[in-house]
Amino acid sequence: MTKALRQLTLAVAASTSLLASNVRAEPGDYGFWATLGNLISPREANAPVTPAQTQGMYPLSLDNPNFNDGFDPADYDNWQRVDVPASTGAMCGNGSPYKFFVHRVPDTSNTIFYFEGGGACWDYESCSGQAGIRGARNPNGIPDNYVQNINLLDFQNSANLATAAVSPLIYTHHPYNQFKTGEWNLVYVPYCTGDIYVGDKTEIYEDPTGQNADLVWHHNGLRNVQAVTSWVKNNLQKPKQMVAAGCSAGSIGALLNYSKLRGDMNVDYGYLIDDSGPLYRAPLASSDSTRYPSAPLHNEVLDSWTTFTPGGDPSAENPINMLASITPGFDNDELASLYAALSNKFPGDRLGITHFLADGNFSSYSYERFHEDIYSDPDAASRLKKLRQKWQYDTHNNLIPLLEQTSNWGYYFPMYRDFNESHCTTILDLEYGEIAEHGLVLRDFLNNIVNYRGGAVMRAYESDQVSDFENNHNWFYDLVGGLL
Repeated sequence: MTKALRQLTLAVAASTSLLASNVRAEPGDYGFWATLGNLISPREANAPVTPAQTQGMYPLSLDNPNFNDGFDPADYDNWQRVDVPASTGAMCGNGSPYKFFVHRVPDTSNTIFYFEGGGACWDYESCSGQAGIRGARNPNGIPDNYVQNINLLDFQNSANLATAAVSPLIYTHHPYNQFKTGEWNLVYVPYCTGDIYVGDKTEIYEDPTGQNADLVWHHNGLRNVQAVTSWVKNNLQKPKQMVAAGCSAGSIGALLNYSKLRGDMNVDYGYLIDDSGPLYRAPLASSDSTRYPSAPLHNEVLDSWTTFTPGGDPSAENPINMLASITPGFDNDELASLYAALSNKFPGDRLGITHFLADGNFSSYSYERFHEDIYSDPDAASRLKKLRQKWQYDTHNNLIPLLEQTSNWGYYFPMYRDFNESHCTTILDLEYGEIAEHGLVLRDFLNNIVNYRGGAVMRAYESDQVSDFENNHNWFYDLVGGLL
């Protein structure tokens, strides 16, 4: 009875909104009667995993009808937890079961895959949770109620506030910033492996103090993504439009997984939003860390998270070889070659990258532990200045030239926002991301990238080093930052 009443309520609401929104319908949106039909009888998957997709490196999985994933296909407009069978190879870093979350809607097939951000790890301190926000997110696994019933204005529930504040890209009830993907089907991909969703290696990390047992840690991110992709194909309608997005570790995870995810989903319109997770040019064979400041980081994480060896057997199963095998033009000695390779593989897709030029978070991951002049600097302000200098050098010299050589990579680099160490442009809200000298705001860029009509991609960066630091205070940022 309760479900019937809820469906009737949804039907009335849907009829009202659909009559008003037909003029702005996009590919993938259902008509009035189709939406009402979906409320009564939810559509089944129309492009499930095929036997061919269960072969090769990091295959997808066929549907297992004997496994109860907990998903109710008729439970629209609610976050639902989806349990994943161990047979898919999915698990968190500590070995606990992997799970993800889906928010299904009845009026469109369009879908966003949102990769959760939150640190990275390659030693005992960062993988065990001792490093706090600088280490692996969810080191103890994923809670069952991780994203259900989140509310950005529920300040008493600070445990879920970080998830609620993630992004207007997926937060459907944002009080003052909405974006159209928040009304799509939402697939929230939690992060619990500390490997930017590209790992496939089990490591044993010793406690440097000798006080605790060795930590067995599963850098299993890539297999987790395949489990999520498999479930979506086996349970939901094939989208007309698909976005892969994330912030920080999640954004570079979206970038590194886009080639396979996009190919497996085979949608009509594909979009990528890489928010603050750049792959700067840094040849693995180079020892010139002045010209390529990110080279030490790239070598460190590949060694920790994969079994890939530069110059090794290209047929060996590891994430980098897989990426090379499905993405013509990707050079496994140069991770940043992925930009041109994705552009060439998906010339009709719209690909976008954004970050603040004064980012003090990802820049710390990238350089602080690998450059002695920064690591040993006792003055915090001096360290931050050096981090920003390298970050901006890398952006202008080891990223923008690569993007400019493609036809469909857009970029948007404002200077600074007084929240979260000026890290991630699309979290909490879309404010203070303007590039005033060009008359642009962040929403302009997002609308430009997630645009099935096509057209030239937007490319802009801020050169003003002063104004953003003078007018960037927001009481709401202070409130949320204090609770987090």
